[in-house]
Amino acid sequence: MNTPYTLDINKTVLILIDFQERLFPVMHDKEKLLRNLLKLVRGARVLGIPIVLTEQYPRGLGITLPEVKNLLPDVKPIEKVCFSCCDEASFCQAVESLGRRQVLIAGIEAHICVYQTAMALSHSGYQVQVVGDCVSSRDPENKLVALFKMGAAGISPTTTEMALFELLKVASGDKFKQISNIVKSL
Repeated sequence: MNTPYTLDINKTVLILIDFQERLFPVMHDKEKLLRNLLKLVRGARVLGIPIVLTEQYPRGLGITLPEVKNLLPDVKPIEKVCFSCCDEASFCQAVESLGRRQVLIAGIEAHICVYQTAMALSHSGYQVQVVGDCVSSRDPENKLVALFKMGAAGISPTTTEMALFELLKVASGDKFKQISNIVKSL
């Protein structure tokens, strides 16, 4: 079980799971999900947090949403067909190569790929937090149960604003101004 910790800008990686064109439209509360996701990605970019992006069976579910991909022109999606990203060797290599042990996860669906990936990363010794306002499922009950099960396993929930300000640490400087503008936007 993970012990409590504070996110550290030099130890954190953001993982974006399967925000794809044919999957996203059927998510519960998708407009709010997209607003928060774009804030999270913009904030991570300001803070210099590396981002790993996955796509589940893109031939069937489409590619990453253009709104997200446009913010990540230098990030190549890792294709997978397994539910847990950790069952894809190229994903594990990408995460391990960063040398960061704190993981923020945003993605869909909360009760399938997000849940299985978070559990596998936690069991591998990573400190995992799931960004609750940046995960969804078709049925909101599935998301609720997934967040509950992850929490019971020691995986901490967080929110977009909570994570960004926890990483930022101080209310001064250019990065603070940029993050403040991001969270107030959209």
